[in-house]
Amino acid sequence: MSETRENLPSDPPSVRRGGDADDQITLTTARPAAQQVIITVGGEVDMLTSPQLRSLVLDQFEPGAGVELVVLDLDGVTFLGTSGLAVLIEVREAAHAAGVELRLACTARRVLRPLTIAGLIPLFDIHDTIDGALAAT
Repeated sequence: MSETRENLPSDPPSVRRGGDADDQITLTTARPAAQQVIITVGGEVDMLTSPQLRSLVLDQFEPGAGVELVVLDLDGVTFLGTSGLAVLIEVREAAHAAGVELRLACTARRVLRPLTIAGLIPLFDIHDTIDGALAAT
């Protein structure tokens, strides 16, 4: 006997269906030094939320911002979709064009795996910790 949708268990609470993009991503900015910015990313980076990440990171490269290093802390990312990968590539290119160093701080498999599958690992300066990313030369 086949079950109807009404008889199936509901989606687990961790799965978001629809909803506001603001509820699916958190972006926090810190400036440990005048020329350094840390952007901590949490939640899902997908087609709904990646424009927010893109905008925040690109703002750091504006002339007069005085930023020499941006560290993206991605350990809080729970999902990295193709739109998120595209944003990472775009902000990498924008950082290079602006003369700003971009480093990633991440050990999470849910981020490193998509980067690996897409062949993008060699394009990024990836560190295990924020402190490691800040200290790298």
